[in-house]
Amino acid sequence: MTRIPALDPDWTPEAVVFDCDGTLIDSEQHWQRARAIVLRAFGHAPDEEFAQRAKGLHYRDCGALMAELVGAPEHTEDMTQQLLSAFRSLVAREAVTTPGARELVWTLQRVAPLAVASNCPEDVVRFSLESVDLLKYVRHIVVPDDSIRPKPHPDTYAEAVRRLGVPGSNALAFEDSVNGMKAAVAAGLRVVGLGPRPATQDADLAELWVDSLDDPALVDWAASRPTARAGRPETPAGDTADAKVPRPGGPTRQDPAGTS
Repeated sequence: MTRIPALDPDWTPEAVVFDCDGTLIDSEQHWQRARAIVLRAFGHAPDEEFAQRAKGLHYRDCGALMAELVGAPEHTEDMTQQLLSAFRSLVAREAVTTPGARELVWTLQRVAPLAVASNCPEDVVRFSLESVDLLKYVRHIVVPDDSIRPKPHPDTYAEAVRRLGVPGSNALAFEDSVNGMKAAVAAGLRVVGLGPRPATQDADLAELWVDSLDDPALVDWAASRPTARAGRPETPAGDTADAKVPRPGGPTRQDPAGTS
């Protein structure tokens, strides 16, 4: 079956779901530093193999991976909490968007309702988005809980489109990790992959690969989508939306290298 490309000029998504870390927020650098801080406290330094294994993992799974690496499974919970604490501190000091994220969000929120599906704790996602003035554009934030499994399970994306009232096949996901792409595809969404196109079969997870969200073809496609005719529906209690929002401004990381 031929999959319709995400940039098909005849297709407009009825909903858009963004990953947060590494996709909207340049936070992978913070996760890398946080992992290094914790591992060095246990006498280890992360290498490239560990970085690839940790990329896109739920933070609790990452804590378990670090405990395995240092040969101390009994410290899994302690390392997990240290990791999260270090990450929160780093984000609080410097939260910036990835290149093109701010402009793409502003463009697409005029086309379709937006949600964020993340493996991070909800308060971290909200804080990160608010720090870069993007929270007001997001209708729903979905993170793992007792009933929602983390990526690569499809639950976060499936729940996001459910809350937006749209079938997965009518929604578009933006992801920078293979685990996240697997989750989105399993939930039926079309995917734009952010970062270098893999040489493996993982390349087929995304229908379009871009180096950054300011990719000219992606920007042109988004700008050519028709603006939604209907006004935004009322936002459920506890979620975020603002029907009257100005064009965004704020800190953006300029160098696209190193996002994940």
